[in-house]
Amino acid sequence: MDILFVILGLVVLIAGGDFLLKGSVDLSYRLSIPKIVVGMTVVSFVTSAPELLVSLQSAIRGYPDLALGNVVGSNLANLGLVLGITLLIGSLDIRRSFYFVDWPVMMFSSLLFFAFIYSDRLLGKTEGIIMVVALFVFLIYLLRFQKPAVYEVIPEVISLYPLYKTIFFLGAGGVALWGGSRLLISGAVGLATSLEISERIIGISVVSIGTSIPELAASVMAMIRKEKAISVGNLIGSNIFNLLAVLGITAIIHPIHVVDDHLIAYDIPWMLGISLLILPLVFIPRSRRLGWQEGLILLAVYGTFLITTFS
Repeated sequence: MDILFVILGLVVLIAGGDFLLKGSVDLSYRLSIPKIVVGMTVVSFVTSAPELLVSLQSAIRGYPDLALGNVVGSNLANLGLVLGITLLIGSLDIRRSFYFVDWPVMMFSSLLFFAFIYSDRLLGKTEGIIMVVALFVFLIYLLRFQKPAVYEVIPEVISLYPLYKTIFFLGAGGVALWGGSRLLISGAVGLATSLEISERIIGISVVSIGTSIPELAASVMAMIRKEKAISVGNLIGSNIFNLLAVLGITAIIHPIHVVDDHLIAYDIPWMLGISLLILPLVFIPRSRRLGWQEGLILLAVYGTFLITTFS
């Protein structure tokens, strides 16, 4: 039953995220909100909604390691698994904003999170407010100075749904995300208990990979269709949002205490390591391009992380 809950929870989360995304973007266009604002607010928030709901409910229900493991694992999966598989399908050209804005902000967010959690094993309300404020500063900077870097998130052709369908997508998406997160948490905790492994390991592996499936599906389909909308910057942006928004909002609502010190001593250093690895891969051996060789390296690193985690 626990495995069934996990699978069913993931399916419902993915469907809920897809519904909410369709309804939110459609509503934004109806309200004549600019594309750049839609891309950096509505789309970014909705694609991180599964992580937010899972982490928030995990913290509130007394499973802090599941909340932290979900975000740390999702960031690892975005760069190691999602980007790795995407690069096996096709190469990606890197925009200048990557090493001037995207990568530095991702590293700053990661180090800020690590500094907060390392000092007292607690991510509290004050730290959460600082993280959310940092996110807003980043978004304001992007909206004002980096419009070309995020412009391609929303397609040029706009086709509006009937109003009743938009309302249905919004309502059904919200309910599905809530219900899916509860199913996933119940199954994950039950699975950890029955297999006698920690909530941290379940969160860092099964749950985090599951909540990264929407990004993986979107990335693979974009490469297959020869659409270059997906980029390293998009995935890095998702990691920034996961750290500053998901953990920031969760900490404001409910403090997150670290139970398993392996999160600090092992998992977060792996997240920092793969984030650092992206920079030299962009320049070596080809300047500002990532291909299948780099994809294999990222997959090998992520595979090594999973193997050593379960060993």
